Amino acid sequence: MVARYFAYGSNMNPHRVRERGMQFSTALAASYRGVRLVFDKASAKHPGVGHANVVHDPTAVVEGVLYLLDSADEITKMDPFEITPRNYSREIVYVSTTRGEVTAWTYFANPGVRRGGLIPPRSYLDHLLAGQPYLSAEYFAMLNDMPCEEGL
Repeated sequence: MVARYFAYGSNMNPHRVRERGMQFSTALAASYRGVRLVFDKASAKHPGVGHANVVHDPTAVVEGVLYLLDSADEITKMDPFEITPRNYSREIVYVSTTRGEVTAWTYFANPGVRRGGLIPPRSYLDHLLAGQPYLSAEYFAMLNDMPCEEGL
């Protein structure tokens, strides 16, 4: 059973993950090759606002946080927050760390909730920026420069 979770969105904030009840022993820097970060998962509450998703792009790499979970069952604690399986599907992917390549769970936005032209709210983007200790300086700068909805 896989007992690792790769977060590329707001769950890059370890404090947020703990608040959501997921138990993990370690958080590591990780990258997922062949995908690009987008904010195309439409918010149910705010028109024009998007949450993180990854889409296939063979030239891209998404950086994030790999959580080593206390047990394989811990991942199910995140499903209600991701509204799985309606909003996001949970799948196993390969990610790279300084310890080598490993399998991990991650989430993908389902086609029915995806829209173009969306931007993240500032409060959401701040959770991604909280992952700074796990990100390269270049990736952090890209996130920090991302257009966002300041009022939310």
